[in-house]
Amino acid sequence: MQLNFERPDYEFSLRGADGSHALVNDRTLTRSFIVAPDQLVEDWPARDVAALAPGDLEPLLALQPEVVLLGTGATQAFPPAQTAAACLSRGIGLEAMTNSAAARTFNVLAAEGRRVVAGFLIG
Repeated sequence: MQLNFERPDYEFSLRGADGSHALVNDRTLTRSFIVAPDQLVEDWPARDVAALAPGDLEPLLALQPEVVLLGTGATQAFPPAQTAAACLSRGIGLEAMTNSAAARTFNVLAAEGRRVVAGFLIG
């Protein structure tokens, strides 16, 4: 049986992520970052989900998502209510999950052609 590696129809895909690093395409990232199917923003200054302020989401919201995935590291945690409200008040869904779950979900949504943007907290 012959196996072929099939590249996705979008530019950036996540091959894995945990609390200390992520593999985007063939690059290992060790700092927080933002990814959309067509854009990668490295060195997102956010590091701690509990300290995430509404303004910290502006780089994600500027990419005009229909849904925001928030990878919160090795364990699931939730941002402060006012931070989540920054998305919800614009009609944008916000889902917080572990980095590994966010990576899998990002790939599924991007493959469906959805306008997904994910922020990964690493540190």
